Amino acid sequence: MDLIENRTIDELEIGDRAQIERVLTRQDITLFASVSADINPAHVEAGDEDAEGLHRGIVHGMWAGTLISAVLSTKLPGPGTVHLGQTLRFHHPVGIGDRITVRVVVTELDKAKAHVRFDCDCVDAKGRTVVSGVAEVQAPTNKIRRHVARMPATAIKVHGVRFGALVDRARALAPLTTAIVHPCDDLSLGGAIAARDEGMITPVLVGPRGKIEAAADGAGLDLSGIEIVDAPHSHAAAEVAVALVHEGRAGALMKGKLHTDELLSAVLDRAKGLRTERRLSHVFALDVPGQDRTLFVTDAAINISPDLEALSDIVQNAIDLAVAIGVEVPLVALLSAVETVTAKLPSTLLAAAICKMHDRGQIVGGKVDGPLAFDNAISPAAVAAKGIVSDVAGHADILVTPNLESGNMVAKQLIHLAGASSAGIALGARAPIMLTSRSDTVEARIVSAALAKVFYHWRRERPLGLPG
Repeated sequence: MDLIENRTIDELEIGDRAQIERVLTRQDITLFASVSADINPAHVEAGDEDAEGLHRGIVHGMWAGTLISAVLSTKLPGPGTVHLGQTLRFHHPVGIGDRITVRVVVTELDKAKAHVRFDCDCVDAKGRTVVSGVAEVQAPTNKIRRHVARMPATAIKVHGVRFGALVDRARALAPLTTAIVHPCDDLSLGGAIAARDEGMITPVLVGPRGKIEAAADGAGLDLSGIEIVDAPHSHAAAEVAVALVHEGRAGALMKGKLHTDELLSAVLDRAKGLRTERRLSHVFALDVPGQDRTLFVTDAAINISPDLEALSDIVQNAIDLAVAIGVEVPLVALLSAVETVTAKLPSTLLAAAICKMHDRGQIVGGKVDGPLAFDNAISPAAVAAKGIVSDVAGHADILVTPNLESGNMVAKQLIHLAGASSAGIALGARAPIMLTSRSDTVEARIVSAALAKVFYHWRRERPLGLPG
């Protein structure tokens, strides 16, 4: 194991020097911002040396300045050093990928007090001094020799990156006229208005006018310019909202303060509903920190224990949504507890049948594999350890669970334990449906609206079930 050894005050001489080299990474910037609580985007976002370049350069130069302290603490004088003061000047920006050489030179010694003065500088690969300054320390008087400490691995988890890109993409499309069903509380009403303000939807509020206006007054929300379609109660609101889709006055539905069953009863009504040949299913979209892609979990909200026919529609709906938002070839993992097909686990039989249906063109788009356990669906390391050969395993975009209970558990564990941002819509009807939960944040409602909007515009050019 490597050892680290200091230089005591008695061992130091004028002209002694030490240096280290480091390359600035984006993670360095994020870590620096996190530790310093400096989250100004102009500081955290790296770019070219433009009008803001000097400002960003100062912050990134501060990162280089911290490396001076690292040299003093670990190289010269080393362990036992007490920092007394440091003065720095920042001359040039430091960008991601820049290799910086950090140097310190002893210029003054006071051996009676054990005080040492250093000239310090940080030089980039072009030979430019990006940081210069002076540091003063109290050098150690006792010899210290110890093993080098191993730094723990650090992972930066940034929330909502892919959802932010989705919302930006949706803003470029025409707002989607959306019937908000029974928005009689501040959360559902506020979510609808926030989605409007973000350019996602044009809301049409369907429900008891008095209750809607009272909810708006209580929450301080302005309903000016928003159409309200009066309906006496939640059941009627669901029926009226479905009728608006039939009339071409709405292109999507958003659930307000009513039970999901009430809304779906109107949607699935055989005479007046929004049924298609496709089974209705729900898809959770999850922006999981640390993952390099959006994960989709289905079905966690509608189909309790789907049979083969229902499961094939669930898979197809999820593939369509993934393609609509820009996943070129969605990778679909059918989850179970094992990777082998066995009659003892019916979910493995269903998974195998779905894979064969995909092979025969009964499900189109993407790549499908299963059964796969959860770890083998998303973890390349687990796949390598088990020797699984698959285009999907370890890299799945879509996680298809065998029943509602397992789907709900997977989605909510990712939300509450992994810190995932969530959104979701129901597909398979004549219009996308935002089945927001009472616990959903305003942000979740905005992203759900973005999903519905992007899907709606994508589907206008393609029949259900055809790949993008």
